[in-house]
Amino acid sequence: MNTHRPPEIDMTPEGEFVDPPRPPILTRVMMWAIVVAVLAGALSIAAFALWLFLLLLPIALGAAAVAYGVFRFQAWRAQQSVGGQRNVWRP
Repeated sequence: MNTHRPPEIDMTPEGEFVDPPRPPILTRVMMWAIVVAVLAGALSIAAFALWLFLLLLPIALGAAAVAYGVFRFQAWRAQQSVGGQRNVWRP
């Protein structure tokens, strides 16, 4: 036979719970485990994004330096070709 008693639920005449029933301990442990797993996943994704940014930063700075050097060289050559005028952008 069934030896377990069903849970007792206290309700008001309006149909509201007097004391809401608490979920079982394993449910609460699982909920906190999911919260910790989601936070750990978010932290690992943020760490990976930071690592990728720091990995690509020297390449981007090098490309910017090369682009600046090429721009200055072309501006210098344009200045040489127009006979030394100060304003190379004038028509």
